[in-house]
Amino acid sequence: MELFLQLTLTGLTNGAILALAALGFVLIYKASDVINFAQGEFLLIGAYLIYAMVVQFGLHWTLGMVITLLIAILLGVLIERLILRPMIGEPLISVIMVTIGLSSLLRAVVSTIWGNLPQAFPSFIPTQAVQILGAKVGADRLWAIGIAMLMLLVFNLFFSKSKEGIAMRAVADDQTAALSMGISVSHIFAWAWALAAVSAAIAGALVANIVGVGPELSNFGLRVFPVVILGGLDSIPGAIIGGIIIGLLEAYTGGYIGQGLNQVLPFIILILILMIRPYGLFGKEIIERV
Repeated sequence: MELFLQLTLTGLTNGAILALAALGFVLIYKASDVINFAQGEFLLIGAYLIYAMVVQFGLHWTLGMVITLLIAILLGVLIERLILRPMIGEPLISVIMVTIGLSSLLRAVVSTIWGNLPQAFPSFIPTQAVQILGAKVGADRLWAIGIAMLMLLVFNLFFSKSKEGIAMRAVADDQTAALSMGISVSHIFAWAWALAAVSAAIAGALVANIVGVGPELSNFGLRVFPVVILGGLDSIPGAIIGGIIIGLLEAYTGGYIGQGLNQVLPFIILILILMIRPYGLFGKEIIERV
């Protein structure tokens, strides 16, 4: 029972962080139909930026986090304006290759600035062990679950209540209809990339607080693909539920079976979902008639 509880909390932590990173992926896809292979590098940059603000510049973590988010917003907007917007109208494979190249470029920039060696990350949330029903769990994991859920709630309120959020939903449903209503689609694209960078930066800070900061954090972005395929490429609730499912399955497999199967299980699920239900659990099923 203790092991089960410990694995459950670990899985929920990883799942909540995966959901945050997947949210940015879904936002970009819903708004612009672009599959962003650089989402993992957004997470990596977010982790290194908060590390630089707190350790290298000596700022308080709250101020460092604010500056990190502002830089993330700027980065997302610049990438959309300078790299993705000129690709409008180009074949889908060309856009995909651009995001793959962007991921390599961002990783190279991080390596040039901070090097390739892992660094200890200054904990900005409590790390002491907490006993829950006999199981010992790090307080940082409990805080990470709470912070991730709070941010997902904030994003949900943004989409349902704010003018920009409602406009993003309109663009995601039908770009032509949104244009006819006076909504600036290019403006919404910029919003999507900015919010994707913000969600990835927060996820990066949470991951780094638990495992430290290093180049391997970008691999966390690869685990986003099974999440979004499982939940649905265009479904925000699907990103949340998919993240939790993948996080729990990874934890249970690693705890009870081990032998590295937990590392490949998400991609086995990805293949199965693509074979059985390619639009995911909550994705929109598109039927083309010819």
